[in-house]
Amino acid sequence: MRRLRNVKIVATLGPASNDYATIRALFEAGADVFRLNMSHGTHEEQRARHTIIRQVEADTGLPICILADLQGPKLRVGVFANGSEELVTGADFRLDLDPAPGTLMRVNLPHPEIFAALEPGASLLVNDGKIRLEVTDCGADYANCKVTVGGTISNRKGVNVPDVVLPLAALSDKDRADLEFACEMGVDWLALSFVQRPEDVLEARELAKGRAAILSKIEKPAAVKAYDAILAVSDGIMVARGDLGVELPVQAVPPIQKRLVRGARAAAKPVIVATQMLESMIESPMPTRAEVSDVATAIYEGADAIMLSAESAAGSYPVEAVTTMNNVAISVEGDPVYRDIIEASRSAVRQTVADAIVSAAREIAETTNIKAVCCFTQTGTTVSLVARERPRVPIMALTPLMETARRLSLTWGTHCVITEPQERFKGAVIAAARAALSYGFAHEHEQILVVAGVPFNVQGTTNILRVAPCDERLIYRGDPE
Repeated sequence: MRRLRNVKIVATLGPASNDYATIRALFEAGADVFRLNMSHGTHEEQRARHTIIRQVEADTGLPICILADLQGPKLRVGVFANGSEELVTGADFRLDLDPAPGTLMRVNLPHPEIFAALEPGASLLVNDGKIRLEVTDCGADYANCKVTVGGTISNRKGVNVPDVVLPLAALSDKDRADLEFACEMGVDWLALSFVQRPEDVLEARELAKGRAAILSKIEKPAAVKAYDAILAVSDGIMVARGDLGVELPVQAVPPIQKRLVRGARAAAKPVIVATQMLESMIESPMPTRAEVSDVATAIYEGADAIMLSAESAAGSYPVEAVTTMNNVAISVEGDPVYRDIIEASRSAVRQTVADAIVSAAREIAETTNIKAVCCFTQTGTTVSLVARERPRVPIMALTPLMETARRLSLTWGTHCVITEPQERFKGAVIAAARAALSYGFAHEHEQILVVAGVPFNVQGTTNILRVAPCDERLIYRGDPE
């Protein structure tokens, strides 16, 4: 099964996509990566989904990427005696550590670390920003506030603190348990929620011990400010526009999205654009025109992947949502303007031999009749560098390691193929030609580019490329030296 697009599709699994038939249908419709949202469901439910994905992988013979999304330190108010209260704009309201049920005047906020960090004038956003409070006075166990935007506040609604870097542990006890469970289960990527600083990423990396790649979700103003440092220690990025749009003015999100995507592209690290992409398809078989334009914008920006959340996890039309994304991607990438935009936004990186090799590979592919760039890789570094160039021809990622193939399934333009280990470049060229013919990337006598590092099986040695023909002499008798 060959995708006719470069951008990848991430589909979240949930109650609407729990069985083999649906997950198989989602994959065949275009899902490249399946997201397990650790905020919902038990470990047993997530393990069952993981097992089904791996069965689909075995049945189709194609590597499938699994991303486990950790909940992060979620801040919530306590409960109310009446279940909810209506806060009026201009009224006074108090948050405190008193566990007693809330009233119209106050409610418990069981997070002393918030009070320790607050200052007068700070904003507090409740229920995804529908209610806004401004701190007028605060202490170690309370915050007196003025209601600047009123509304209904009810039990355990979430609280956002956009103006303050909170002294919160990067991972809650639940996150630590979920991280260990996900790594033992064998997921390929871990997504970290509410990252504020690079130290948050380093803590997760230490716990993961190399068992999964680390993807940082940018959804806090503090993370936007520290983006370069966070990007440097992350393996990938997610532009999580939901909470980002709560804590920042909504008009600030589009330019931030563009900057985050461009930064990740320049660093050769995959970037996902997420949240509310086809929101109306939770209940409707057709998206709005504005949603289609939003998906298209992320593709034009060169994002590695676009993501469905509730649309595929809990919606009435999960397969239709993936099909819609797939069709939009094919249409956008077929637009001549798409190539103009992608190439205009390409970063010129020429710092190492590997940078020069992949840049030359892209230029050769675009100026001659090359059908595919075939990359031999152990860790995925070579493929990531080639993908950063956003070449006009497909990228074949050839690796003997299933875990590498799975992780690379998130990377723009890559088609992952499991191959036999290679010790010599001649064998790699023969294997690449066979794979290109077998998967339909090239026909006999057409040419491919082979990129690899010599000596083989050594990380960071991308240093050689060759134009190779796909013909019987090469494949069946070997390449005479």
